[in-house]
Amino acid sequence: MHAEVKLGGQATAELSEEAQGELMDRCEEQFAQLEKLQNEIILCEPDSCENPQQQAVNRLIATEAELKQWLAVEPELLASNSEVLLKAGKEEMLKLCSEFEMVVSCHEAKRDKLRETKELEQKWLEEKKQVLIAANDHVERLQREKGTFSERSILQDTKDKIQKMKVYQERLMESLGDILEKHVPLPQNESSTSRKNKNIAQKLDEDLISLNEILELLMNQVLNTPHNPYVTLDNTFWPPYVEMLLRYGIAVRHQENNFKIRLETFC
Repeated sequence: MHAEVKLGGQATAELSEEAQGELMDRCEEQFAQLEKLQNEIILCEPDSCENPQQQAVNRLIATEAELKQWLAVEPELLASNSEVLLKAGKEEMLKLCSEFEMVVSCHEAKRDKLRETKELEQKWLEEKKQVLIAANDHVERLQREKGTFSERSILQDTKDKIQKMKVYQERLMESLGDILEKHVPLPQNESSTSRKNKNIAQKLDEDLISLNEILELLMNQVLNTPHNPYVTLDNTFWPPYVEMLLRYGIAVRHQENNFKIRLETFC
């Protein structure tokens, strides 16, 4: 249709002398009327010394009145010549066809974009459905497994785990005791010909506890009374053991009482 209108417009591109003359007369009439209106507007301009606000209100009232008047006027034909009307109609048709083509192109681009978005959304929806199905299957499997275990079996399993941890702890403590007994033995009151060694041996107390027992006391104190983890030193604690624990950061002294130590907090 657009091609037919375009060809028709090319065929009548040149108007006849009669049509051109009628158009020129019509244009002269319109220019004369426009010049007349312009002169009237210039003559009707109020004095610049008047109130600007009242002047703006008057202009607004005049514009509204003129708008109502133009709305009431019946539209007139551009020209009475059918050749001029046909020429104008075809030009308007060509303009409308061009605008419609632009609208169609915009809608096609929007349609393609929406189609692409729809495909992506459908793909995302399918993936979410698969995830939901997998999650539901996992929940059902967990519920079945939960139903197979009774409270008694769960309690027994917990007791077995606690017992295993106790056995493991005892083994660790036994291993620690063996290592300490082998590499850090408790001092013995052995006889010696040296007078100096005899004096040192006489000072040693038979009630001294081993390093393993010292560590066990410190750990028990932390576990049993975490609010008061300090152990008071007495004559059963061999000073070199205490000094070794303090020097290597295994134990720390009380800030106000040097005869109290506690196990260092290991993170």
